[in-house]
Amino acid sequence: MTGDEQLQDWRERALRVEAEVGKAVIGQSDTIRLINVALFARGHVLLEGDVGVGKTTILRAFSRTIGGGFERVEGTIDLMPGDLIYHTYVDAEGKPRIEPGPLLRHGEQLVTFFFNEINRARPQVQSLLLRAMAERSVSAFNQEHSFPQMLVFADRNRVEKEETFELASAARDRFMFELRMPTPAETDVRRALVFDPDFHDVDRLLERVAPAVLEWRELNRIGAAIQRSVQASPALERYVLDLWEATRAPKRFDVRIEGVEMDRLILAGASPRGMMALTRAARVVAWLAGRTHMLPSDIQAVAPWTLGHRIFFTPIYELRRAQIADELIAQLIQNVPTPR
Repeated sequence: MTGDEQLQDWRERALRVEAEVGKAVIGQSDTIRLINVALFARGHVLLEGDVGVGKTTILRAFSRTIGGGFERVEGTIDLMPGDLIYHTYVDAEGKPRIEPGPLLRHGEQLVTFFFNEINRARPQVQSLLLRAMAERSVSAFNQEHSFPQMLVFADRNRVEKEETFELASAARDRFMFELRMPTPAETDVRRALVFDPDFHDVDRLLERVAPAVLEWRELNRIGAAIQRSVQASPALERYVLDLWEATRAPKRFDVRIEGVEMDRLILAGASPRGMMALTRAARVVAWLAGRTHMLPSDIQAVAPWTLGHRIFFTPIYELRRAQIADELIAQLIQNVPTPR
């Protein structure tokens, strides 16, 4: 099989992954597509959404389609860094025992790691997770443990503020995407979720999803092949660089937001890591569309989720981030000249 034929085969499998996840999760097609993009762009994802919208279900469905180890950790105030590494207990004979914790339990087979309510965990725990995300390894028991295929998914408790530790901006920059998983608005979807008993039993629901649609051991190789095969024209490269500059100096591109002094808005624009994440994700979007070249629409499809959390506002406007960030990204996409 040639390289092009292999990429086509992988693409068909990637689209089937989406279709299979859609059997267990309804009303979330945009979220499913973006998680799929992150999967093949090899980027971590920070999820946001109301309680009970199906964040764990969607990740378990993806995990079932690609296989490998799945772990879920609950963020709590008393969770310590060591709790991710090892688990201590007393056995039936009254002897103390130590077993690998959630980061080490699956060894190199760990693929999907879900940290629920990450902002309820102490900064020390967040720091350990960030290192694992960056290096896909941790040091423990006098040796290095690696999990090369792992992707980290995390969500934040946006309701309760007591005993929470907000993620620092530099920590959020480690996530390729910040995705919002909304409560479905369609009446038919809401009716199915509430009245169809199939959606009340997650384990049974996941049985609808075909297992091992795509081999998890191939994820890094597929991701690297996509990045090599999908090209950017010089005009598109200039467009991305202009977009980067616009995150630093939006006023130069005639961006105006009502009630905001644009000269005082931006503390720092998107980081190099952020722009790399943007182009990596856009290449996957193009690949899923069956193309070997990027279009401006590929960049625009992922820009809100890769750049919104990477533009840092001055303190006077940071408290209004939720209102300002979406409008800013929308105007950047609208005002930065698009190549024809």
